[in-house]
Amino acid sequence: MDLHRWDADNEALVRDVVDHVLARLDDQPPITPAPTAEELDAAVGPTITPEGLGADGALRVYTDHLRPASIPCDDPRYLAFVASAPSIAANAFDFVVSTSSQCGSHWMDGAGMVHAENQALRWLADLAGLPSSAGGCFVTGGTMGNLSALVTARDAANRARADRGLDRPTRWAVVSSSSTHASVDSAARVMDVDVLHAELDDELRLTGPAVVDAIAARPDGTEVFAVVATAGTTNVGVVDALASVADACDDAGGIWMHVDGAYGGAGLAAPSVRHRYDGVERCDSLVVDPHKWLFSPFDCAALVYRDPEPARLAHTQHAGYLDPLTDHPVFNPCDHAHVLTRRARGVPFWFSLAVHGTDAYRDAIEHTLAVARAGRDMVVAADHLDLLVEPELSVVAFTRRGWGVDDYQAWCDQLLADGVAVMTPTTFDGEPAMRFCIVNPRTTVDDLAVILATLA
Repeated sequence: MDLHRWDADNEALVRDVVDHVLARLDDQPPITPAPTAEELDAAVGPTITPEGLGADGALRVYTDHLRPASIPCDDPRYLAFVASAPSIAANAFDFVVSTSSQCGSHWMDGAGMVHAENQALRWLADLAGLPSSAGGCFVTGGTMGNLSALVTARDAANRARADRGLDRPTRWAVVSSSSTHASVDSAARVMDVDVLHAELDDELRLTGPAVVDAIAARPDGTEVFAVVATAGTTNVGVVDALASVADACDDAGGIWMHVDGAYGGAGLAAPSVRHRYDGVERCDSLVVDPHKWLFSPFDCAALVYRDPEPARLAHTQHAGYLDPLTDHPVFNPCDHAHVLTRRARGVPFWFSLAVHGTDAYRDAIEHTLAVARAGRDMVVAADHLDLLVEPELSVVAFTRRGWGVDDYQAWCDQLLADGVAVMTPTTFDGEPAMRFCIVNPRTTVDDLAVILATLA
């Protein structure tokens, strides 16, 4: 069987794979616990062999053993972490992108792909109220988006100091809060910069006064180059006081304001919660993950800059073989994040938007918000449950009276073992808790009722 020649054997392989895809899209695999590594190794056996397993053999290994050993994140009762619920259109077009053999790094050889991605980025920028100059690129996830934005912010700060004839400070620092995603601390370690933690207010928000206090308390020789606000915290779905944070950034001399909306940014499309994001239009950079709450396959995160030029200056890679690409005044996605070779991962998102229209996206997001509000009401009505935070977006956090961490874990394990749902414990204010994170429009109020009934 030839690796690259289109022949009868390869045609049969592709048809078998397409048949598998069609069957998967028409069927929701059951929720099953993961086997141990030893169990899976014993069941699968060696798969990488000199002679190969053949198309039938390799596909059989996947369908019989590998797929059942993995939990589908698009299950309506996958309510742990922040799941993914790709539209059928996005999933289908992901197949097209994968077989296109088109790189999404540069305009020269990927203009069509880049144009499509830019259309999708424009919609997100418009939702946030960013100017027509805004732009960016799609990266793997919020972690890479946050890192790339902060690298851009620091580079811009270094250039600004150099323009004023100032040396770099002893230490650079970023201001964040205890509810900021862990990827920001990770980015700070990669960049060798400090993190100054600002206090949250009584509503668990980062506010401008707290940012001012954190900057004022910085160590001697330390300067702040960016403030990270969150539009929908991962744990409980709180949107920071974005306008207040923007005021603090302006008052401090124009510090870069980055908004991490990896999970919650999709709510910008929902009229019922759009007011919670007031001030986002003043950010310098924004991350929104379509593979979370905007129905795109993994991996797809939109990184949008108010002005893409500082990102281009920070991220463009220079080499002799790249000069024909970087010397031309065209928009290259790879110049705007910490990436060079890049899959056109935003195109399935664009295709789904183009197929269904933005009104359908608005309605789907509003549906998940309505289900979350109904879940909130069920928790409040239960004598043995306590709501932790009034839901702002689609996360419902709660506790069961009298339970400790072992009880929560045992409950989650039993739900998984019974094939009922995927849930994981969390912590809130240092104590064990539970949460629903609802990003799948196929999740119903009845689904939540079935799960909550097991807590009675």
